[in-house]
Amino acid sequence: MERFDTVVVGAGMAGLTCARMLADAGRAVVVLEARDRLGGRMSTDRSAGFPVDLGASWIHGIRSSPLWELVQALSIPTREFTVGSFQAGGRPMEHFGGSGIRMDAEEAAQWVADVTAVDGHLLDVIAHSSAGDSYLDVTERALDASGLDPERIDEIREFFRHRVEEQCGAWIGDLDAHGLDEDAIEGDEVIFPRGYDELPRRIASGVDVRLAQTVHSIERTRGGWIVCSDGDAFAAADVVITVPLGVLQAQAIRFDPPLPPLATESIARLGMGVFNKVFVQFPERFWDEGTYVIRALGEAGERWHSWYDVSAISGIPTLLTFAAGPLGRHMQTLPDAEVVADSVRALRALYGGAVGEPIASWVTRWGDDAYSRGSYSHLPIGASHRDHDALAGPFPGGLRFAGEATWGEEPATVGGAYASGHRSAESILGHQIDRAAFAAAIVAREQGSTG
Repeated sequence: MERFDTVVVGAGMAGLTCARMLADAGRAVVVLEARDRLGGRMSTDRSAGFPVDLGASWIHGIRSSPLWELVQALSIPTREFTVGSFQAGGRPMEHFGGSGIRMDAEEAAQWVADVTAVDGHLLDVIAHSSAGDSYLDVTERALDASGLDPERIDEIREFFRHRVEEQCGAWIGDLDAHGLDEDAIEGDEVIFPRGYDELPRRIASGVDVRLAQTVHSIERTRGGWIVCSDGDAFAAADVVITVPLGVLQAQAIRFDPPLPPLATESIARLGMGVFNKVFVQFPERFWDEGTYVIRALGEAGERWHSWYDVSAISGIPTLLTFAAGPLGRHMQTLPDAEVVADSVRALRALYGGAVGEPIASWVTRWGDDAYSRGSYSHLPIGASHRDHDALAGPFPGGLRFAGEATWGEEPATVGGAYASGHRSAESILGHQIDRAAFAAAIVAREQGSTG
């Protein structure tokens, strides 16, 4: 049996950050990863000759973001793309009303003003909501008080539903009224023209990572912990679990002794959403040059609501749309070709014959992924942000959890995963770790290996 100071389970952003920081401090660390690659839910497909980010894509707000500071320190190129937070306006957008007719500039401006007004009132309604209220409850109250005509209300209602589904991967009626409290975007958003997985791969350089190691049991002993995967066992004084919430909810890992109630109750209360991507490439652009997003409102956008122009990554006209929540789970039962065809039909309802036949496509199925069992965490009715942080630990014997689901300030993001890995490393070492020095050490190590 190999012995280490710390075993980290999961080679996503949280696990690799924690392991790298501990290794930099001189601790003996091993990372056990069930997949045959690094990155976890940061997954980049380069098979077509350019990167397609099948998992995480954005940094949601770069102002005062430790993740952005790390990316800058590592000189990783980014591209501004500030609509990932599902804004109603603010960037060039093509809006289509419920009848499928494109709005003119005046109509689009009125739409944005309507959403802004209702959203402002929604904040007050949420602040005065009661325990057990859903996000559907509070949005309906805000819409009822808006004084808008029914058609405009329907368009905003559809927008709110899709906003929740795409940001949380859950139906609006299942989400707690406070489910989007933390969803503030500070500064621009960016995407990664070389692929987001460059970040975890560079952090992992030099770390002892064992791929294809599916952990199935973690046992506490008199001297620490024994972590067992298929055919191998690893002993350590501390264990950091960074597997996604969906894996914990499926009880895919057996804990002996069982996890304490504080952990099991948080795992049970939190939700794991489904958010899938559909990338479609076309022979020619049929939307305006410079458009960030195409948005179908009301009845026209009941299923496929928004398409994001990510052509700049490949140089080929490419739209990205999302299937989240109930639609995301349903599309996982369908063949890829049927999913793509359905999304293209929705575009043709807006643009007619200008929409050519797709030349390539990518469809994700994160809810079916055995090593994630969903996309990211959210707050169902009855859960709170305290449940995220309560799950982190530490628990008796040196057991800790990290990952986006354990960071209440910014769950469901790579930034939250990075922060949680940092927190776990500091907890184990018993002192603060300077993030700037952490980034500088990665650069110095790279320069030393190439010099």
